[in-house]
Amino acid sequence: MGEIAKNIKENSTKMIDKLLLGNYKFRESDFTPNIDYYRELASSQHPTTLWIGCSDSRLQTGHITQARAGELFIQRNIGNIVPIHDWNFATVLEYAVVHLKVEDVVICGHSNCGAIRALDKESTDSYIPLWLNNARDAKVRVDKTIAPPTTVLEKEERYRLIEQENVRLQIEHLHTYPLLKKAVDEKRVEVHGLYYDLGNGALTRVT
Repeated sequence: MGEIAKNIKENSTKMIDKLLLGNYKFRESDFTPNIDYYRELASSQHPTTLWIGCSDSRLQTGHITQARAGELFIQRNIGNIVPIHDWNFATVLEYAVVHLKVEDVVICGHSNCGAIRALDKESTDSYIPLWLNNARDAKVRVDKTIAPPTTVLEKEERYRLIEQENVRLQIEHLHTYPLLKKAVDEKRVEVHGLYYDLGNGALTRVT
């Protein structure tokens, strides 16, 4: 281990130190051995996929998909939501579709999603409830199709169904953006729904 890493490790009492040490190890084990690849990335990016996922710290998108740097253009937010009439999201979508010319757009939900569970709770927060209104229809749809859960297993299954329905709902929201709908109609872009299970690491399609 180099002197820089040794000094960081000896004084590592804070997370920021661990992150800096991790970066040192990344440069040693990945960046330097693949320097030509990273130098090419430094001058331009050509991702093929726009990935819309949740901000949850347990989801490391590149890690669970084994995607390399430069392959995914990523938008993450609480609840993997596609808000309607949102300048931030619209900018990401426009840049990805029009300028980066991505071929695929992915919306990825996941198990044990705190955003979905929060739909059942009263909140005094200023912003979170407003944001989660973008996912509320997923809860309404599922609750109309199943009996009220009475066991722990039934409650967990209900959440799983809402998490997956939320992926479908956000795909619907995505198609309200004319530039995306046009790209899909012209077969320049395909939209995919995925679901990640934190318990077994599996990534599956939502149809």
